[in-house]
Amino acid sequence: MEENQEPKIAVIGGGSWATAIAKICLMNLNRHINWYLRRDDQIEDFKKNGRNPSYLTAVQFDVDRINFSSDLNEVVKDSDILIFATPSPFLKTILKKLKRSIKSKFVISAIKGIVPDENLIISEYFRTVYEVPEDNLMVISGPCHAEEVSLARLSYLTVGCQNRENGRIVANMLTCNFVKTAVIDDVDGLEYASVLKNVYAIAAGICHGLKYGDNFQAVLVSNAIQEMQRFINIVSQKHRNIMESAYLGDLLVTAYSKFSRNRTFGTMIGKGYSVKTAQLEMEMIAEGYYGTKCIKEINERYKVNMPILDAVYNILYEHISPAIEIKLLTDNLR
Repeated sequence: MEENQEPKIAVIGGGSWATAIAKICLMNLNRHINWYLRRDDQIEDFKKNGRNPSYLTAVQFDVDRINFSSDLNEVVKDSDILIFATPSPFLKTILKKLKRSIKSKFVISAIKGIVPDENLIISEYFRTVYEVPEDNLMVISGPCHAEEVSLARLSYLTVGCQNRENGRIVANMLTCNFVKTAVIDDVDGLEYASVLKNVYAIAAGICHGLKYGDNFQAVLVSNAIQEMQRFINIVSQKHRNIMESAYLGDLLVTAYSKFSRNRTFGTMIGKGYSVKTAQLEMEMIAEGYYGTKCIKEINERYKVNMPILDAVYNILYEHISPAIEIKLLTDNLR
């Protein structure tokens, strides 16, 4: 980025969260964005109707301020800041198309997931595979459902970056009349928390589907934040306040909100749906399904006591009856 020149921003992804982030970026006056969408027919529909044809379809955009492209390399070439907002299982497939170096770019993960098979958080994947410097790597986190952003409801985002000055550049870019931002340097902690809160939201949904009440849900979430803290403090030994909104707040909204796809997925499992049937009926990715297996495998090395994670894993991957597994879990919670 040249001095005194507005950075060129690219949003990479076409789902709900990518759409919400694009809306936030465009709230600042005189800003244009580049937007990578995989399918040309989606781009044509978007240009014609001024809205994403598949997600958050009520949100209207000024398409004259958007440079759409289905060519990832063209988007990367013309952008200083790359905001990745794709489901984590698809990230490697998208990046296979990338032929250009991204070492000099600001690379921002808005992906609340983990790279399957690699068992790497997103920032670590970009750092090790694409050699992006730590100072240029950022994550966006916090209790911020795309649906509420699309309705311009007050939301809070946290930008994680080792270099706080770079983090503030991005935080200012995301600040608007309905989004407040903060900057912290706990990149790894934010990413692991964003993975785990999806796992715990699935647990909350399973219990809801099994007709456990609000009293038990409060105990479940109270234990979940403690479990999250135990794990994160072992894998990333850095000072943090787990009660801040980027950690606890994100867990609460994901565990309780009607907009939470992970809670919805869990509710279906609790009601007796198979994993495959629940995934097909949702038509959206529940990141916690993949995160559960990844964290379980990572924890084989650290051996942190994680009874909620273990229960969700047993239900989703070992096909243990949800009623039986949750009943066993109740004996491990306080």
